Amino acid sequence: MPDGPTSATPHLRPDPPRVAWRKEMRERVIAEARTLAAEDGWDRVRVADLAVRADVSRPSIYKEFGDRAGIGRALVERETDEFLVGLAAVLDSHRGRLAPALEAAVAHALEQAAVNPFVGAVLTATRGGTDALLPFLTSRPEPVFSSTRRLLCAWLGETVPQAAEDRRAAAADLAVRLTVSHMMLPADDPAATPLLIARTVSTVLGAPEQG
Repeated sequence: MPDGPTSATPHLRPDPPRVAWRKEMRERVIAEARTLAAEDGWDRVRVADLAVRADVSRPSIYKEFGDRAGIGRALVERETDEFLVGLAAVLDSHRGRLAPALEAAVAHALEQAAVNPFVGAVLTATRGGTDALLPFLTSRPEPVFSSTRRLLCAWLGETVPQAAEDRRAAAADLAVRLTVSHMMLPADDPAATPLLIARTVSTVLGAPEQG
């Protein structure tokens, strides 16, 4: 028998130096890729520039990410995760209140499009006729749009379980599509957009007056 109590939580060993370096290098490359994409658009992001800015060799970057597209995927995955965490927090803060939650969620998404330099770079590139980074957002595994729809579907399942599953799926899809549309082409009165989308989605759910 041991002389004293033992912790139920196993001791976490630090990463070996090589693994720690790899993680740090990956973070630096993604951070610099985000900065460059925000400043000049993804079209102008070059591995050579990333190597200089992140203070790492090009072979190391290629070994970690595979190619330039691999960096783009990693960047989109990181931004998607951060966006979804923020969106989930907004929805949870209005749990049980359908329309106010939807309105706040749409407002949050539109605000991110306005203040997040990465999202801004993607939208600017699309408006300028190039979609070099947009495929990572729309057609890759776990794209941000699909992930957002799934998050909304799950939240709607908890908030309006009485609504049919197909209605919840349609409502989540509509919310995402309308929000992205307003990101790309803002309305004359942007302040009214969140409420308009929330009311429209609530109507699809058969709950136009819920609050």
